Amino acid sequence: VQLQASGGGLVQPGGSLRLSCATSGFTFSNYAIGWFRQAPGREQEFVTAINWSGGKTRYADSVKGRFTVSKDNAKNTVYLQMTSLQPDDTAVYYCARDKIGQRYTLSSITTEYNYWGQGTLVTVSS
Repeated sequence: VQLQASGGGLVQPGGSLRLSCATSGFTFSNYAIGWFRQAPGREQEFVTAINWSGGKTRYADSVKGRFTVSKDNAKNTVYLQMTSLQPDDTAVYYCARDKIGQRYTLSSITTEYNYWGQGTLVTVSS
């Protein structure tokens, strides 16, 4: 099982960025994928998740209305579209796979995800 996050970079406040999480080694359409982030000196926090079918999503309050998660089953890839970025969004962003297939609920807890990508750095600064 592998997950690889990419698409991070430097963006000005108010700007947009799209992250990708390319996956392999498992049946992509059977598992939820979550995005988490960790800012310097802070604990890792939940950002968003999308369920196995793509029909259900969950967002942290801090990103609701600004971030959109989606998945492409043909490409085994999950996307995180981020808009109206602010300096507080600066962090390393990680994607992770749910440890339970076809779970009905979407978890925001890191221990419910058992495979993680390496992370991609997003820096929001002028």
